Amino acid sequence: MTDQPSKPNLIQLVEAALFIAGRPLTINDLQQTVLANFKMARGQVLMILEELVSKYHNSGIILTEVASGWRFQSRPELAEYLSYLFQEKPQRYSRALLETLTIIAYRQPVTRGEIEAIRGVAVSSSIISTLKERLWIKEVGHKEVPGRPALLATTKEFLDYFNLKSLSHLPELDQSLLEKIPQDFQT
Repeated sequence: MTDQPSKPNLIQLVEAALFIAGRPLTINDLQQTVLANFKMARGQVLMILEELVSKYHNSGIILTEVASGWRFQSRPELAEYLSYLFQEKPQRYSRALLETLTIIAYRQPVTRGEIEAIRGVAVSSSIISTLKERLWIKEVGHKEVPGRPALLATTKEFLDYFNLKSLSHLPELDQSLLEKIPQDFQT
């Protein structure tokens, strides 16, 4: 008789860990914590995760991979209905904040001056502060020009919030919008 759980129990163990973690877990997180006693290879853990993805495929909750790891979440198409469970209204963001975040996401790393040149108007400090407080952007260095302005880029929290695995999963930009960007800033 063996003390190790069988494969179905390992699936249940991973499922429970992801459910109670309260944050996304990477394969490495799982290997070093709940699966540490089982010496499982990365591929074996990935097979368990894929089995759970399949198990929840037609469910109201799904297992999905985001930038920070794997997490359970409600099916996106149910969000409108599930929002009734929460008494507070979802945060509304200004057009200026969303435009600034979009420019940072698609043009990163980018300076505040470059954002202002693309938008054609000044970017208020409160917009940058709000984005930093949400942990959606961070300073990733300084541009080697006079004044050494800070370079801004998005974070894993940004990717997680918008259900993106990486920046390559950002929606493609509308070409008509690209035509409005000064030539100096087009890639």
